[in-house]
Amino acid sequence: MNKFQNLVIALAASGTLLIGGCTTYDAYTGEEKVSNTAIGAGVGAGVGAVLGYLSAKDDSSKERKKRMLAGAGVGAIAGGGVGYYMDSQEAKLRKQLRETGVSVVREGDNINLVMPGNITFKTNSEYLAGDFYDVLDSVAIVLKEYDKTIIAVAGHTDSTGAADYNMQLSEKRARSVASYLKSREIVDARFEIIGFGEQYPIASNSTKEGRALNRRVELTLIPITEES
Repeated sequence: MNKFQNLVIALAASGTLLIGGCTTYDAYTGEEKVSNTAIGAGVGAGVGAVLGYLSAKDDSSKERKKRMLAGAGVGAIAGGGVGYYMDSQEAKLRKQLRETGVSVVREGDNINLVMPGNITFKTNSEYLAGDFYDVLDSVAIVLKEYDKTIIAVAGHTDSTGAADYNMQLSEKRARSVASYLKSREIVDARFEIIGFGEQYPIASNSTKEGRALNRRVELTLIPITEES
């Protein structure tokens, strides 16, 4: 277990990663709801894991920003404008993704899109489900407009099967999602692709419904700021 995984586990145990105050919007009704009623703690841990991964990957957030800006050919967000920029992006994502099955979760200045397995992939498959292309097209429209963000694509599985297999499958699924978004003219340099396997469940793996929730891909949108 590496240093960022230890950090995330410690934070989760202390309650730091619970999303208590963050809001989600039901993908079917558009109604606001508190995310920690069902999956919030798990999603919070997943977002924390993504941020930990990025911190461990680069020597500093400044190095990551320099790499992203150079590759994507975009400018950074001025410090005072981050909240407004991410608020506007969140509102457009919520509108585009209503009735798609994708949940929009706000975590501070970051936005997390939770894409459950029942709409993304067939069992044990790394290939996108046919009905999922339209959903990703809707996501791509917003990501293309709001180009001052890092896009961390993280794959997750349930606990069925061998852990090593699940780790590989989760990364392949994350790559499939990222590859399709890149084909919609989203710049490659903005992407980070991560496979977490079964490490960060958002529901119990003891039920069929819980396992379906745990089989998912999450997109975490992280603003590139002048201060980062």
